[in-house]
Amino acid sequence: MQPVKIDYIRCNGCGLCERNCPGDLIFMDERTKMPVVNYPDECWLCGACRMDCPKDCIKIVFPLVAL
Repeated sequence: MQPVKIDYIRCNGCGLCERNCPGDLIFMDERTKMPVVNYPDECWLCGACRMDCPKDCIKIVFPLVAL
């Protein structure tokens, strides 16, 4: 499951998510100039990318945990 969902319609490709991800998991695709989560399984779900996004186009999807 992809924990970071990016709304590419709203995204302006500013790159703040790439610069502020503490795990260095988000990279700007050189062809599309848009962010891509290259290592979704390593995401800490910290939300730094979401909080810094000026277009509010990033959502964090928390995994369901069976009790």
